[in-house]
Amino acid sequence: MTITPPFLRLGRTGLAVAALAAMFSTAPAVAGPAAERVKTSKVLRVCIWPDYYGVTYRHPNTGALGGIDIELSAAFAADLGVKLQYVETTFPKLIADLNADSCDVAMFAIGMLPQRMERLAFSQPYLQSDIYGITTRSNRAVNGWADIDKPGVRVAVQAGTFMEPVMKAQLKLAQVVVVSPPATREQELESGRVDVFMTDYPYSRRLLDNADWARLIAPPKPFNVLPYAYTVKQGDDEWLATVNAFVARIKRDGRLETAAKRNGLDSIIVR
Repeated sequence: MTITPPFLRLGRTGLAVAALAAMFSTAPAVAGPAAERVKTSKVLRVCIWPDYYGVTYRHPNTGALGGIDIELSAAFAADLGVKLQYVETTFPKLIADLNADSCDVAMFAIGMLPQRMERLAFSQPYLQSDIYGITTRSNRAVNGWADIDKPGVRVAVQAGTFMEPVMKAQLKLAQVVVVSPPATREQELESGRVDVFMTDYPYSRRLLDNADWARLIAPPKPFNVLPYAYTVKQGDDEWLATVNAFVARIKRDGRLETAAKRNGLDSIIVR
């Protein structure tokens, strides 16, 4: 099944976030602590979440990593002339891992949430996504978007993702179920313990591409469109400028669009 997302727009808040991030796109790439560490070690350590379909995803059969940010992180390392090393993380661990210098940059389509922006530094955005629902074809409780916020409906969200605070704030009647590893939203849905789970455009493709039981519930109009970016530890403006310069280059030279098309994400590019 092919997803045709509704018209995506950042909205007033998103535009403000994008404008702030874009201010750094032309800043000079002067070496800071992280840049010096990368230069000295000749290794770029990139935090990824290897369960993010189309973004940073490890194929369960082959173990191979693929996705837009696997391709673009390799391009970033090549631009810097260094080797690439992946550090696996999760959304709940992301802030701690970056602040502990476990990696130099996180590259896995990180939503620019205000609470994250208070503790991390973000590049200019390169993707954006709304929120979508996934349910089973046999589920009778949720047939459309209007059925999600009803008494008795159990709505799953992945712990640490931007869907968690948004759905907790938006849902008034339904029950929010926060799913943490090793449990998965798919397991909770297939078992019948929840009626629907909320996700973004890239992850929804995983289910629609691979599960014949899955059914997409799309919002009838933009619900909560969020820009996605790369993120680094705060306090290193020079390294952030280096990351921003890379994002500006891949937008300008076509590498972003090429990688997005190859991974089915060209409809959510921020140009």
